[in-house]
Amino acid sequence: MSEDSQNQPPQVEVRALPGNALPTVAIVGRPNVGKSTLFNRIVRRRQAIVRGEPGTTRDRNYATTEWRGQHFSVIDTGGLLGEQLTGPFADSVAEQVQQAVSEADAIVLVVDAQAGTLPADEDVARLLREVSQPVTVCANKADNDLLVAEAAQFFSLGLGEPVAISAHHGRWIDDLLDRVTESLAVAEPLETEDVACRLAIVGRPNVGKSSLVNALLRDERMIVSEVPGTTRDAVDTMLSFGGERVSLVDTAGIRRRGRVAPGIERASVRRAGAAVRRADVSAVVIDAHEGVTSQDLHVIGMAMDEGSGVVIVMNKSDLVDAEDGLRNSRERQLAGRARFASWAPIVWISALTGDAVDSVVAAALHVAEARRMQVPTPRLNAMLRQAQMERTPSTHRGKRIRFYYAVQTGSDPPTFTFFVNYPEGVHFSYERYLMGRIRRTFGFEGTPLRCVLRGRDSEESSNGGGARG
Repeated sequence: MSEDSQNQPPQVEVRALPGNALPTVAIVGRPNVGKSTLFNRIVRRRQAIVRGEPGTTRDRNYATTEWRGQHFSVIDTGGLLGEQLTGPFADSVAEQVQQAVSEADAIVLVVDAQAGTLPADEDVARLLREVSQPVTVCANKADNDLLVAEAAQFFSLGLGEPVAISAHHGRWIDDLLDRVTESLAVAEPLETEDVACRLAIVGRPNVGKSSLVNALLRDERMIVSEVPGTTRDAVDTMLSFGGERVSLVDTAGIRRRGRVAPGIERASVRRAGAAVRRADVSAVVIDAHEGVTSQDLHVIGMAMDEGSGVVIVMNKSDLVDAEDGLRNSRERQLAGRARFASWAPIVWISALTGDAVDSVVAAALHVAEARRMQVPTPRLNAMLRQAQMERTPSTHRGKRIRFYYAVQTGSDPPTFTFFVNYPEGVHFSYERYLMGRIRRTFGFEGTPLRCVLRGRDSEESSNGGGARG
């Protein structure tokens, strides 16, 4: 494996981008009133996990949207219990909500029209009456005309006339958005800027993914706890790294399918998988002090299967280096157990102390650049001729297999198509050999390669999957 664990990257400016310079709307309220459902309705996609279980959302979740030409940012937040704070994450969630409120230009307080005014609603309203931003009371779950009429009871919260909606059915959302956006400063859509890298932070539960995100952002954006499964949504954040824009995604811990509990955990793992599929690079975080586990290898393999680039992040270097010889032992263990990803760069960090965390983004940008590389066809075919001279392909039914020519037919991940007389007779080990030659000749550090075999006279792929190189 390639390794740069001792060399620190040059100092670069790193800062979290506020998603944009758009006005911001924060959605707040007690648990289980439909905040995430409303968030998804406003941003017009299922970005936040929605479950009937209170406390599903914990971290701040950001997205941008538009209403009648007005562009703005929306923040989904965890449930507040006002003065009745309980539960293992209540204080952390409250801090996240407070931060969202401080960032917002307008606030939507969501209440439950079916449940009526509860003490927790009054506690939250008491906090919001002290803020300077305009607050709109949104009486959600008003699924019929009778419940719409019942929304008037929320006048008692002292925050003005409530707006009755049904986020689940999409009823009267336009009334709510008209009310909310009338107080926002007019903002034009942002100029489209290329994202240099979409980076997913993945790994098994409790290896320090959220701590790494917070260290990169220089902000306690994600709740960190020793309790496995703390992170649930796949939360996107934009990062500026040396002037380049990086889309950073924190994800829930990934476990093997048979060990994933139904409900919230299953939904969280699905979101993590989706984040890997749309990522250019996956930073696979491993607890280096605990050692390389089978589940760590499963996550690396999953990222490869999805065609994502891979950076292996050995976290907790502060603990490892405190024990003589442990780093060398872990390096040997990783080299032995993850031979199938020997092309992936390795970085050693401590998310707790912040040591070398920027090297994760630096390595990811390098991998993202490699994934976009195009090999000129003449150079590729010169390599192919040399490779066949050094290792002759096997025969197929007594006939010699000949590779005629090759061309790079894709990127993200890099894909190479080989035209051969008997594509069905090429052994997978020879595909791996060719992918290894391509990697050694042209680079492609940190990214899986795809091999496609086609018959000389056929435009149909005989092997669409190909070997992972």
